[in-house]
Amino acid sequence: MKRFDLRLLKDNFYDRMLELMKTDIKDGENAIFLFEIGDFSAVQKSADLIYENGYTLMNSIKFNEVDWTIVVKKVQPEKKEIETKEEE
Repeated sequence: MKRFDLRLLKDNFYDRMLELMKTDIKDGENAIFLFEIGDFSAVQKSADLIYENGYTLMNSIKFNEVDWTIVVKKVQPEKKEIETKEEE
């Protein structure tokens, strides 16, 4: 498990986070990313990017008043199923 502090990058941490997942994290290994949140949009965007790039978001928690921490595992995520309701 490796920890990366991306707070210095402010809202521009997404590319660096994905680069670190590709280059510094081995298959099956976990990474912890610490980043700064402003309006909370970074939380959802980071979760979406992790899923879209084939990694699994293990945990997402508020670290303190301005920082957020996510734990990401370098394994394929479970496929998201979209439920459809049949009309009666």
